[in-house]
Amino acid sequence: MHEETARSAIDMFISAFNASDDSYVTTLLSRALTSDVVFWGPLGRSEGLAEVERFVLDIRRHPAGTGTMVRCSAVDMPDEWARYQWVFTTPDGGPRLAGTDIVHLRRNLIDQIIVFAGEIQPSTS
Repeated sequence: MHEETARSAIDMFISAFNASDDSYVTTLLSRALTSDVVFWGPLGRSEGLAEVERFVLDIRRHPAGTGTMVRCSAVDMPDEWARYQWVFTTPDGGPRLAGTDIVHLRRNLIDQIIVFAGEIQPSTS
């Protein structure tokens, strides 16, 4: 699988967080994800496009205001798995969260997402 295909699906997924209106979220996600996507998020495992949509809409309704999600790294893709880093920031210097997602692609769409939110601290040894 080509990195460009993965990058396209990943960027479409991220664009759902930044849609101009909630009504566009489903369309953007359906262009990036399989209908049976498995999502390992901060609150555990869920399945299906509707569950990912619920997660995205919850993030869009952050108490500090509508934030912006951006991919802040290249897409690293060995075979059908890919990883990338992201940053989510809320307006006016509000909370900022960074992390790494690992995704699996099937037929050019993401069918698994594993979210690692927060930065990994250096080891103390």
